[in-house]
Amino acid sequence: MTSLFIASDHAGFALKQYLIKESGFDMVDLGTHGTESCDYPIFAQMLVEHVLVDKKNRGILICSTGIGMTIAANRHNGIRAALCLNERMANLSRCHNNSNVISFGSSLVTNEAALGCLKVFLETEFEGGRHARRLGLIDVGE
Repeated sequence: MTSLFIASDHAGFALKQYLIKESGFDMVDLGTHGTESCDYPIFAQMLVEHVLVDKKNRGILICSTGIGMTIAANRHNGIRAALCLNERMANLSRCHNNSNVISFGSSLVTNEAALGCLKVFLETEFEGGRHARRLGLIDVGE
């Protein structure tokens, strides 16, 4: 992996800080830097731009449900963002879908669950094979 980027809105700020401190992974923090209300699409866009620089880059997005961040990120060719609530989802998002961004809903997962998901996400390789063929059907126009 080349670089790991992380961004959140105000609702995801506490979980973002926890993951930065407790994960043991070097991360580039793209904000937000506090709990004052802000617009999640701005932070999703910023993270996407960084992740797309290198195919080995990975990203972490956090908002209250994770849904908004995931939708915003997936609007960009080359991004495969997966909202993960447990380690099985994190594993399958990587080995079957080659996801390059993991999203969390700070109101839906505990800090510990998010940390477990993140570790699985970063340690799981894409299986390729039939899954690569299927991704080719999704990544039309890339």
